[in-house]
Amino acid sequence: MLKTQTLISIVGPTAIGKTTLGIDLAIHFNSEIISCDSRQFFKEMTIGTAVPNIDELLAAKHHFIKHISIFDEYNVGQFEKDALLKLDELFIKNSIQIMVGGSGLYLDAVLNGLDDFPEVDLSIREELTQLLKEKGIEYLQVQLKKLDLESYKNIAIDNPHRIIRALEICLGTTKPYSSFKNKPKTPRNFNSIKIGLTADRKLIYDRINQRVDLMMENGLLEEAKKLHPFKHLNALQTVGYRELFAYFDGKISLDFAVSEIKKNTRRFSKRQLTWFRKDENTLWYDFKTDYKTIIDKISERLTTF
Repeated sequence: MLKTQTLISIVGPTAIGKTTLGIDLAIHFNSEIISCDSRQFFKEMTIGTAVPNIDELLAAKHHFIKHISIFDEYNVGQFEKDALLKLDELFIKNSIQIMVGGSGLYLDAVLNGLDDFPEVDLSIREELTQLLKEKGIEYLQVQLKKLDLESYKNIAIDNPHRIIRALEICLGTTKPYSSFKNKPKTPRNFNSIKIGLTADRKLIYDRINQRVDLMMENGLLEEAKKLHPFKHLNALQTVGYRELFAYFDGKISLDFAVSEIKKNTRRFSKRQLTWFRKDENTLWYDFKTDYKTIIDKISERLTTF
């Protein structure tokens, strides 16, 4: 069946300019924007997640920005369903829509669907969560390396949720988590064009450092302080908040916390690029490329569908 709808996705490392390009494309194509940045879903987290500012949100209509609370249970499977339903609505208005964000797993869920994992005993997750509290994330990392080296090499190993998810499948099925991945998925009813933004690594790192400094100037410390009582929540196990929580707990100095935010964000950006570069169909551009050049390439690609 001929697909007449197209989703244009903007990917790349944090602080590279995805939001700006997404808005430029949305204005040009008279479309709306699906955000697939999982850190920007939460109402209580604004500064530390670099949520688009008011002017940016007014320039183009965004969906899935600050739409849930840190107290809500929400996962990539729910996002996949919600995003596909929203896209069905949006495609009625316009056959071209935009998706923007740096969360590779969430983007892949929309474009390709999730891998089908078997149900495992909930007690396994509870035990792993307890081990995380008692022995730390390093202990779980070692266990995953023993049980599933492929997953250890490919998932975000400093993300406790991803590690626990992989381990619970390994332990609950006695098979590697990676063995359930990359099976055939349900075809989507839209075409996909993926645009990647990048830059020299040093420049990316400089932009990240500048962004963190700006976040601190804009009140990240105060935002994190309000959230500190809830530091155990899944939503807050993320760069920019964990480090400041450690400062509030008297474990590190403020200067060191800020330097750790920068370091961990740089590491995160490196993993983002590794993830996105796996897709050979992504059209990569330097972040300074004029958006009209990118629109010309998109228009050319649209004629091939």
